[in-house]
Amino acid sequence: MANNVTETLLGAVVLVTAAGFVAYASQTGGRGETGGDRYELSANFVSAEGLSTGTDVRLAGVKVGSVIGMRLNPETYLAELTFTVQDNVQVPDDSEVKVASEGLLGGSFLELTPGGSDEMLDEGEEVIYTQSAVSLLNLMLKFATGGGEGE
Repeated sequence: MANNVTETLLGAVVLVTAAGFVAYASQTGGRGETGGDRYELSANFVSAEGLSTGTDVRLAGVKVGSVIGMRLNPETYLAELTFTVQDNVQVPDDSEVKVASEGLLGGSFLELTPGGSDEMLDEGEEVIYTQSAVSLLNLMLKFATGGGEGE
């Protein structure tokens, strides 16, 4: 009889813990951006390796938006990304957006670096200055084989 009570209590603790995880995930999942209004911008990259829909867009390390679309332009062979930025964050028209990494084994994100222009980008405009993803494997291969020397 004592064994049944222990099993019942343990099962109840497991269910309450699982419910807590579900509640936490539903509150934090897909969020992280403050404010509800956003506007869309676009950018073209030679390589968007490591990015996907939902990837963070960060400015000074703070999430200010998300990647909402990716496609390959069949004429230019560039990756065309569409991303959102919070309305309260104005992006100068000479800003740069680059594919950055959280570390050696970390994920990738889009990093916005604001320019110095007084003119701001409007909804749907394109960020001209971009920097694509750097492949760690290619860098290691160049280092290991001495690539780039004498060129």
